[in-house]
Amino acid sequence: MIAIGLMSLATLLLIAHLAATGLFLARLRRPVPPVGVIGTPRITLLRPVCGLDPFDEETLRSSFHQDYPAYDVIFCAQSWCDPAVALVQRLIAEHPETPAQLLVGYDAVTANPKLNNVWKGWQAAQTEWICMTDSNILLPNDYLSIIVGSWGPSTGLVSSPPVGIRPMGFAAHLECAFLNSNQAVLQFASASLGLAFAQGKTLFFNRPLLEHCGGLCALGMYLAEDVTATRLIREMGREVTLTPLPFAQPIGQRTLREVWDRQLRWSRVRRDGFPVIFATEVLNGGLVPFGLVTMACLLGGSDLIWAVGYVGLWYLSEIFVAKRAGWPMGVQDLAGLVLRDLVLPLLWIATFLRRGFEWRGTQMAPPDQRTTGASVPPATPSILSAE
Repeated sequence: MIAIGLMSLATLLLIAHLAATGLFLARLRRPVPPVGVIGTPRITLLRPVCGLDPFDEETLRSSFHQDYPAYDVIFCAQSWCDPAVALVQRLIAEHPETPAQLLVGYDAVTANPKLNNVWKGWQAAQTEWICMTDSNILLPNDYLSIIVGSWGPSTGLVSSPPVGIRPMGFAAHLECAFLNSNQAVLQFASASLGLAFAQGKTLFFNRPLLEHCGGLCALGMYLAEDVTATRLIREMGREVTLTPLPFAQPIGQRTLREVWDRQLRWSRVRRDGFPVIFATEVLNGGLVPFGLVTMACLLGGSDLIWAVGYVGLWYLSEIFVAKRAGWPMGVQDLAGLVLRDLVLPLLWIATFLRRGFEWRGTQMAPPDQRTTGASVPPATPSILSAE
C-alpha cells in the first residue's frame, strides 16, 4: 500500500509537470494579440537604471526602437555618479526623434529602493498608461504593442516574466534553468488556469487605477512591488494578465553565488507575499518526485527501470519546450536542470532561516520588521531631456 501511495503521488506530480509544459507549448501557437480593448493610447515607458551591466547598452537602446504610434521614455537614476547615467545621456542624444528624458534623484517614499528610484518618473509622466520595465530586459520592436494589446476587459495589470538568453559559463546556464523551463513555464501555466501573478520585470499600469488604491506608496507594502501589485489588483476584483510569451533577458556571466543569492531573494519574496502557496514549493522541481518513484520501486519490488523512465520523461518534456521556444539547451543546460532540481529543496529550507534580504546594498525587510521607511534621504531630481 505504501508503494502504491508513493507511486500515485509521483504520477500526479509528473502529470502536473507535463500539463504545465503542455500549456506553455499551446502558448507558442497563439498569435500576437491584436489591438486590445484600450486601443493604442500614448504610454510612458519607465526604466530605472542602477549600475552598468554588460548588456545594458543593447537593452536600453531597445527602448527607442518601438513600433508603437506614440510613447515617451523616462529613465530614472538615483545619482549622477551612477555609471549608467553617461550611457543613458548618449542614447537620448542619439535618438532625438523619441521623446525621452533622464531624471536623477532619490525620493525616500517607501521601503523599496526601486520604487523610490522610479517615483520621480511616475510623477513626471504625462500619460495615464505607464509601463515599468527593468533595464536588463531586451525589448523586441513590438514590445509596447504586445503589452498594450494584452490588456483585456477585466485586466488591472499586464506583466511578463523574463527568460534567460546568452548564458556564458555554467552558472549562467544554471540561471537559465531556473528562469526558463521552471519559473516562466510555471508562471504561464498558472496564468492559463486563471491564477496569474505579476513579475516585476514588466509592470504595465493604468495610472488612475493604481492611484485609486494607493499608487506607488501602496506597492511598497511588501518585500517586492510585484507581489503587492498582484494582491492589490485581485482585491480590486480585477486580474493580472500576462503577455502571450515572456521577454528575453541576456544573462552573460554569472557566479554560482550570484545565482544562489538571486534565487534565495526571490524565494523570500514569494514566502513573504504568498505564504500558503509557498509552502507547496517544496514539491517544485524533480528531486521530490524522483525520490518518491524510486522509493515506490524499491518498496514494491519493481524494476528501477521505471524510475529511470520517469526521470527521462520529466526532463525530455523540459528539453522539448526549450527547443520549441528557442531557449538555450545544450549539455551545460541539461546539467543545469539537474543541479537546479538538487538545489530547489535547499533554497526552500534556506528561505525559512530569516526574512528579508539585501538588494543592491539596501537591506529589505518585511513590513513587521521595518524600523524606517527608507535608507536614503530625499533628493530633488534633476532632468536631462530630449523632446
